[in-house]
Amino acid sequence: MFRRILMPLDGSRLAECAVSCTTALARTFGMPVTLLRVLEQSQGADCSRPIDPLDWHMCKTEAGTYLEDLASRFEAEGVETESILKEGEPAQRIVEAVEEKDIDLLVVSSHGRSGLNPWYAGSVFQKIAARARISMMIVRAYQESAEASNGSRFDRILVPLDGSKRSEFALPPAVRLARDHASDLILAHVTRIPEMPRRHPPNPEDRELSTRLVQRNQKEMETHFESVLPRLPVKARILLEAADDPAIRLHELVGEQKADMVVMSAHGYSGKSKWTYGSIAHNFIIYGTTPLLLMQDFPRGRIEPTESESASAERKGH
Repeated sequence: MFRRILMPLDGSRLAECAVSCTTALARTFGMPVTLLRVLEQSQGADCSRPIDPLDWHMCKTEAGTYLEDLASRFEAEGVETESILKEGEPAQRIVEAVEEKDIDLLVVSSHGRSGLNPWYAGSVFQKIAARARISMMIVRAYQESAEASNGSRFDRILVPLDGSKRSEFALPPAVRLARDHASDLILAHVTRIPEMPRRHPPNPEDRELSTRLVQRNQKEMETHFESVLPRLPVKARILLEAADDPAIRLHELVGEQKADMVVMSAHGYSGKSKWTYGSIAHNFIIYGTTPLLLMQDFPRGRIEPTESESASAERKGH
């Protein structure tokens, strides 16, 4: 399922709030962890003047010691660990490490050295989320205290499904985690209520048509879940809902069910390889409030580069 985790760090306490989730995932799936620290030149000296070689050497020594100390914490939990120290622009070096080490799971904190801010995540996180193109565990740094009190245990895991094979890509890791943590596994589907003509209030015929479509779709999902449940080695609860906006209702269900982890596929029924994430997955990256395990269902090479990536590559070639 997974072979190796990469956990990027910047030396901040906010970045370290992902340690417990990383440990839990490594132990559940029996895989080693690569710890990565990227040093920017601006961290070692004042950007306005040349870098002092001695200052930079001391900065690298401190970063190496930091990685060694953190690695010992993982090894005390029985997790095999490798440490890497790189220099340069953090997001770029992290993406390079994903390729170099053949990483298939990235565990990242939403915020780091720059601190908490009104945005959903720090700038480095946003860059690597757009370009890593692998499965990713996102830990919300602003919930650091809650994570510390709960440790690395997941009591309720919610899995959004839309009836497609792509959405079921999230089931194997969710089942494995639920079995390992004795979690309550919740499979949720929200049927979209069809949009009706807006120039006039819907008439009885419109409302009847909408109701029939919702009932038919929910009946299809009931049949689908009946075929899924016998294949699961753990017990699971089913939630079938209908709403004008499925994303909003799924967020509400996370709160109502007190889920402490969401596991979902990066794409669903309408997912295309043109984008790294489908609309629901992208919505949860931005607005989610719990740890999110996002399973990338497309191989890295099948996801199309963005226009900015293509333009940048072309300029480098000239």
